[in-house]
Amino acid sequence: MEGELRFDGQVALVTGAGGGLGKAYALAFAAKGAKVVVNDLGGDIKGEGKSSTLADKVVEEIQSRGGTAIANYDSVEDGEKIVKAALDAFGRIDIVINNAGILRDRSFPRTSDLDWDLIYRVHLKGSFLVTRAAWPHMKKQGYGRIIFTSSAAGIYGNFGQANYGAAKMGLIGLSNTLSIEGKKYNIHCNAIAPLAGSRLTETVWPPEMVEALKPDFVAPFVVYLCHESCDENGNVFEIYAGWASKLRWQRSQGKLLRKEGVMVTPEMVRDHWTEITNWKDAVNPGNVWTRNEKMRGIG
Repeated sequence: MEGELRFDGQVALVTGAGGGLGKAYALAFAAKGAKVVVNDLGGDIKGEGKSSTLADKVVEEIQSRGGTAIANYDSVEDGEKIVKAALDAFGRIDIVINNAGILRDRSFPRTSDLDWDLIYRVHLKGSFLVTRAAWPHMKKQGYGRIIFTSSAAGIYGNFGQANYGAAKMGLIGLSNTLSIEGKKYNIHCNAIAPLAGSRLTETVWPPEMVEALKPDFVAPFVVYLCHESCDENGNVFEIYAGWASKLRWQRSQGKLLRKEGVMVTPEMVRDHWTEITNWKDAVNPGNVWTRNEKMRGIG
């Protein structure tokens, strides 16, 4: 067995760290020696209001345990300010956990422009703005670890969460692309789809489910993904209740219908649909080039 995973000398920024998963992450990184920026706007689960109380309490708890942390109360839409707070306090930024989130669940026909826009601004745009602000500093120092928080609602869909699911799936696309752009600078980006009891879920889950899905069960996996010894980059993980799995895309072998001098018709597609959708001998494409190579092979 190798030694303890430590983050001494590193700075971790956790958004939405005033409670739930974010708090668990902040406490876990601090316990492993990282200096932590505890960011939380302090609003309600719908993204309304503001308070310093949540972030302050987490900082106090970290400090009472001998750790180092500062509070930040900016919205993730002010990503530059949040990252500046980290740099002003600690002089660097090594880890970004994009965790801040809100819920505005509605069945699709009842989803308003505001319901859509607020979810997009906090989850997807907020993660983009915080990460973009941290990126040049990570690039300059040749090191960075970034986590984007997706959801099963984005991967699989969930009734009443068209806005939330769309934003969460968008975060996987953002993570995948940044993992490619950041690779040569030793910046690793991964997405997680965690499930944990929090103030976002305690209003709809029974108490025993909230208890079984403690945020503390998710935090160790996220801490490992952010350690310098972890090589994971550009991947997606489902995590809950002390269990974790890695997800990947799968592609059927498909069927080439185009032939010289023959136009593809809807009827041909219908007649070959079983072959197009047959999972026998399916492949697991790792990047866009596997698709392009296949396209070049049919020229």
